[in-house]
Amino acid sequence: MQHRPLAIAISFALAASPTIAQTTDATSTNPANETDSNLERMVVVSSRVAMPIREVATSVSVMTRDEIETRGYANLADVLRTQPSITVTSNGSAGSTTSLRIRGEEGYRTQVRIDGVEVSDPTATQVGPNFGQIQSSNINRVEILRGSQGLVYGADAGGVINIETANGVGAPSGQVSAEYGRYNATNLAADVGGSSDKFDYYLAASDFSTDGFNSRVTTLENQDDDGYDNTTLHTRLGYQVNEQVKLNFVARNTNAEGEYDSCFGAAGSTNDCENEFDQTDLRVSANYSTNTSEHQFSLAKSFIEREFITEGLSSFDTKGTVERAEYLGSTELNQSANLVYGIDWKQEKVTSDDDSRTQRGYYLEYQSEVKSNLFVTAGVRHDDNEDFGEHTSYRLSSAYIWAVGNNELKLRGAYGTGFRAPSLSEIAYNTGPFSYAPASEVDLKEETTKGYEIGLTYALASGSQFEITYFDQKIEDSIYFDLATFSGYLQDLGESTSEGIELIADIAITDTIGVSANYTYNDTEDTAGDQRRRRPRNSGSISVFYDNNTWKLAASLRSSHDSVDGVELEGYEVVDVSARYSVNKNLSLSARLENAFDANYQDIATYNTSGAAGYIGAQYQF
Repeated sequence: MQHRPLAIAISFALAASPTIAQTTDATSTNPANETDSNLERMVVVSSRVAMPIREVATSVSVMTRDEIETRGYANLADVLRTQPSITVTSNGSAGSTTSLRIRGEEGYRTQVRIDGVEVSDPTATQVGPNFGQIQSSNINRVEILRGSQGLVYGADAGGVINIETANGVGAPSGQVSAEYGRYNATNLAADVGGSSDKFDYYLAASDFSTDGFNSRVTTLENQDDDGYDNTTLHTRLGYQVNEQVKLNFVARNTNAEGEYDSCFGAAGSTNDCENEFDQTDLRVSANYSTNTSEHQFSLAKSFIEREFITEGLSSFDTKGTVERAEYLGSTELNQSANLVYGIDWKQEKVTSDDDSRTQRGYYLEYQSEVKSNLFVTAGVRHDDNEDFGEHTSYRLSSAYIWAVGNNELKLRGAYGTGFRAPSLSEIAYNTGPFSYAPASEVDLKEETTKGYEIGLTYALASGSQFEITYFDQKIEDSIYFDLATFSGYLQDLGESTSEGIELIADIAITDTIGVSANYTYNDTEDTAGDQRRRRPRNSGSISVFYDNNTWKLAASLRSSHDSVDGVELEGYEVVDVSARYSVNKNLSLSARLENAFDANYQDIATYNTSGAAGYIGAQYQF
C-alpha cells in the first residue's frame, strides 16, 4: 500500500478530531443521545452469542432504529453505505440489482440474517442477499461484522449483517408512518408488538412504490422511468414454555416488481423489461437455558421465485429454496472462559434447473479473558461440501485494554480464513447453452480467503471514541463474470487483494449535538495488478446530528473517489439532510432532501443515479 494515502488519512483524523464522530467497533452512530460508555454495549454479530463490545476483537458497527429513521432512506443499502468500509452500487432506480461491498469484497460474500433467518437467494448467479429488495422500514437494530471473520456463520461469510426487528414487550404498542416525495415515491409502514406472561409478538408491514427514473445512461431514445413496488410483511412470535425453554417463530415475505432497461426482445434490445421477485422466509427455534449454558435448535427455509418479462411476455423464470438446520451452544467453563460450538446443515436448491447441493459444518470457539483486560478467542470450523469436498477454516482474535485515566485504549487484532464453492447457477451457466469459450472450457473450483486486521480504539468515558484499523484481505482464485465477451464465468487464478485503513470517530459534542465521520482507504488489486472494478480507493462520510427531543436534525456528506468500471469514474460528494419535529408524544412530522445539491454522478459506468429528491412524511406512535 502506498504511503501517501495513509498520510492523508492520518491528517484527516487529526484535523477532524475536535468535531467528528461515528460508529466504531462499539457504537450506535447517533452520538447526541449517548449517556453510557460505548464499549459496555452488548453485540451478538461477532460470535452469535451476546458479548460486551469492549471484549470483541473483530470490527463491528452498530446502527439503531433511531438513526435509521432519522436518516430516512427507504432502502437499507442506502442506510448501510454511510458506515465504515461499505460501498454500494446499483443498476439504476430503486429495486434494481444492488451490490453491497464490505472492504471491497463482493456482496455475495456477505451473509445477511433477519431475526436469525439467512436471506440468501439461491437463484441468483452467486448465492447471496438481494440487497435491492431489503427495505429499512421496521428495522430495530443492525450489527455489521466487517472483515473475513464470519466463522460461526459459515466459511463463506466474509462479512455479516445481522438485522433485528423489535421484541414485543408489555401492552400493545407500535407506530404507523407515511412518506411521499419525488418520482411519485410513497413509503407506508406500520408495526405493533406486545406480550403477556408467556407470549410475545411483533407484526410489521411496509409498502414502498416509486415511478423511478431512467436507469441506463446509454438509453438515448425512448427513455422511460423504471418504476418499482415492494410489499414486505414480517411476523415474530415467542412463547416461554417454562423458565428454561422458549419457542420462537419468524415469518417474512417480500413481494416486489421492478422495471429495467436493455433486455432482448423480438426485434433486439428493448426497454420494455420487468422483473418480479417473491421471497418467503420461515424459521422456528427452541432455546434451552441453564445456569451455565445456552442451547438453540432451529430450522429455517427460504422460498424464492423470480420471473423476467420482456415486452409483456415471460422470458425467464426460476425458483429456488434454501433450507438450514442449526444447533448453537454456549457453555460457561468458568468466570473467565466460555465455549461456543455448533453444527449447521444447509441445502441450496434451484428447482427450475432441478439441481441441489448440501453442506455440513461444525465449529468450536474458545473465548477467554486470559488475564485482566486481555481477551482471546480461537475458533475452528470444518465444512463438508457435497460437490467440493472438505475444508477447514479458523479464526483467531485478541484484544487488550489499558486504562487511561477514566478512558480506555484498546488494541485488537484478528485473523480468519474461509472458502466459497462455485454456486449452482455459476456452474449451470458455464455448462448451459448460452456459454462458450473461454468460460465453457473452465472447470470452476472453490475460492479461498484469508485476512487479518489490527485496530486501535480510544474510548472516552463520555461515550465518544476514535478508531483506526488496518486490514489486509486476500481472495484466491476469485470467480467473476466475463464482461469482455460475455462467455460466462471465469476464474482469476491467483490472489486478488483488498488492503487499507479505516478511520472512525464518534463524539458527543453536547447533550444534543453529535458529529460522526469515517474514512476508508482501500487499495484493491486483481491478479494482474489492476484496480478491481467498482471499488473506490477513497470513500467516507461525515454526519451531524441534533436532537433535543422535539427536533431531530441530520446532515450528511458522502464521498467516493478513485473508482474504475472499465473507465475511470469521476469522484463525487453527495449531501443529504433530514428533519423530524415532534408535535406531541405521539405525532411527528418529517422532511428530508436526498442529493441536496443535485450532484450528477455514477457508481457504475452506464447507469444513472437519483438527482435531488425531496420527501415529506408523518409518523404516529401508540
